[in-house]
Amino acid sequence: MSSESSPASVRALVAHATEDVRVEDLPLPTRADDEAVIRVAFGGICGSDLHYWKHGAAGQSILREPMVLGHEVVGTVVVPARDGSGPAAGTPVAVHPARYAESPVRFPADRPNISGGVSYLGSAARLPHTAGGFADHIVLPTGMLRALPPQLSLRTAALIEPSSVAWHAVNRAGDVAGKRVLVIGAGPIGALIIAVARARGAAEIVAVDLHEQPLRIAASVGATRTILAGEAEQIAAVDADIVLESSGNPRGLASALSGATRGGRVVMVGLLPDGNQPVPIATAITRELDLVGSFRFHDEIDAVIAALADGTLSVDPVITHEFDLEDGLAALGMAIDPTASGKVLLRFP
Repeated sequence: MSSESSPASVRALVAHATEDVRVEDLPLPTRADDEAVIRVAFGGICGSDLHYWKHGAAGQSILREPMVLGHEVVGTVVVPARDGSGPAAGTPVAVHPARYAESPVRFPADRPNISGGVSYLGSAARLPHTAGGFADHIVLPTGMLRALPPQLSLRTAALIEPSSVAWHAVNRAGDVAGKRVLVIGAGPIGALIIAVARARGAAEIVAVDLHEQPLRIAASVGATRTILAGEAEQIAAVDADIVLESSGNPRGLASALSGATRGGRVVMVGLLPDGNQPVPIATAITRELDLVGSFRFHDEIDAVIAALADGTLSVDPVITHEFDLEDGLAALGMAIDPTASGKVLLRFP
């Protein structure tokens, strides 16, 4: 057992409503026998966290009660599970934020990430909401924990969850080795897609974004060329074998279709707004493009941990800022500005 005991209360970043996020004290949840207590070290701010802050909703997931934000978290086990499962006290861990439950909705058995029974940390998709990980201590089932190798710093490990999203997206693209790859949207997920495509042997990687700051980060993690989003003719001339769209914007998807070669594949990673979208889909028909969706990830997290640990995957330039938990609002404000930031981390005491 650890010499450190469970705290009675925790400090957490909690979303209450639109533009109402507070750092406050909450009781530590009661834990089941298969749950461990983790002292959180870092948490990465994701677009969904920003949507809950600015709009009180992320897509169709609407805040109806206060909810702890965050699903990109890493830390150290301080109290192991009572049933003996999972890592021992003192083990650094990453968190897989998905929980899987039985669902009557059909899905491929090897793709539980698209199951109707999946829930995610820091999500308002269900009521009661699923509390997130932006707290100094959290209680989680050991099945959600992945032990980390000692050579992998917790700061770098904070990018494991979004890197797994990127790894899954590249898997959905197929074999990128020797291919020309176009990435539309070079925010944190786009930049990590670039890093993964580089690690997987892409011959050329072209990054597109509205702003110079994301393009600088893209170049630092493996983009061989960058284009500003307004340069429509340059984007169309890329003639990419594979396009990964990570802007989550209809104009970005239109650019992805125009930049793909005939018979190419377009992977849609960025979550578009709900409802019908104005996209020139006829281009996909006449060019016989393969349009593929990519949503979260499943077991790619294990490959990401191994690639980060052995240096195959290099992602540190994506991190641009760190803020203490008590400065959570300032961290959100920085993360929402793509002209100034990449991935913003919360640092926990």
